[in-house]
Amino acid sequence: MRILRPVATLSAALLLLAACGSSPSTPAAAPVTSNPHSGHTATSAPPPTPLRTGERFVDLALPQAYTPQAPNGGTDDYRCFLVDPGLTEDAYLTGSQFQPQNAAIVHHAIFYRLDPQQATEAAAVDAQTPGEGWTCFGDAGVEGQTAWVAHWAPGAGETLMPAGSGFTMPPGSKLVMQVHYNLLETGAAGQTDQSGIQLRVAAGSTPLTKLSTALFPAPIELPCAAGESGPLCDRDAAVADVADVAKRFGEEQEKHLIEGCSAGKITPGDTQHCDQPVEGAATIYMAAGHMHLLGRSIKIELNPGRPGAQTILDVPQYNFDNQALVPLPKPIQVKAGDTVRVTCTHDAKLRKMLPQLQKLPPRYVVWGEGTSDEMCLGILVTARPA
Repeated sequence: MRILRPVATLSAALLLLAACGSSPSTPAAAPVTSNPHSGHTATSAPPPTPLRTGERFVDLALPQAYTPQAPNGGTDDYRCFLVDPGLTEDAYLTGSQFQPQNAAIVHHAIFYRLDPQQATEAAAVDAQTPGEGWTCFGDAGVEGQTAWVAHWAPGAGETLMPAGSGFTMPPGSKLVMQVHYNLLETGAAGQTDQSGIQLRVAAGSTPLTKLSTALFPAPIELPCAAGESGPLCDRDAAVADVADVAKRFGEEQEKHLIEGCSAGKITPGDTQHCDQPVEGAATIYMAAGHMHLLGRSIKIELNPGRPGAQTILDVPQYNFDNQALVPLPKPIQVKAGDTVRVTCTHDAKLRKMLPQLQKLPPRYVVWGEGTSDEMCLGILVTARPA
């Protein structure tokens, strides 16, 4: 998942990075098993929850299978597909269940809401691109602000918004389904995918609490493990490699390493955090954390070190195959001046233990878009006061 263009957040400036830091010390490591970091475990999703009052299901799927092809011999393909829920009146998106037809190669999926003009632009891009969809590394690939209204990562089943709330869906709005395909696994080349999604839609005649998605990234500064060596263990070389997205992902994009979080002061270590200010009042309803295969733990906190500090999400033993967006036991109120901290711990030693990564050279790990790169991202579903 990439944070390049702001999505709907607690305020327009919420993603500005403030005082951040790192710690070279490592918490006690969780026992290593094949499952917590294996990636892409295919399991059958449970059936959807019965419809609530005023809701209906809308099923969408790719009209034909797509064969991912990573550019320039790479292992990652970011592809966007335009899907149309056929809305002729105001509605709310109150839940979703992504249906990965080939979970072995689907790393994650994000759904962006487009207004009618953006939908027209996306349709033109789609028509000009051979095959299904278009390359969309980083975002939906259309101009203007788009709203992140749904996502899927391994371990997620149906996502239900809290009762009485949803994402607004004006008439004529459509969705971009961005799928990140991971082709690291042996035998992944040539496989096809025809994923879809089941939307839970409520009529807009009864006003609901309007939701938005807020993203809180933190940096990664993970050196090679003890005993590892190679050209990419040099940070500058690793950064240059990640920044060369034209080669790795097929199109030019600005590099996104979140170095600004540490105000230019880079302290290598297994654990990093970032403090970000809240610009306005809001209520947090749901949370999730996203890392890749070297992730050990992730925590999202509100006002750490202050009176009344709260933990929003704590995953002490991160499992790549369990990244579901979860409702908070009790909604959390935030106000202007509050601070959200995201802390991640990664473990370079896992590289030698994971079949997907064993064949890759050791490297200094920074924020990157590929499955073999890393991320540290807190995801919050929020609502602002009416």
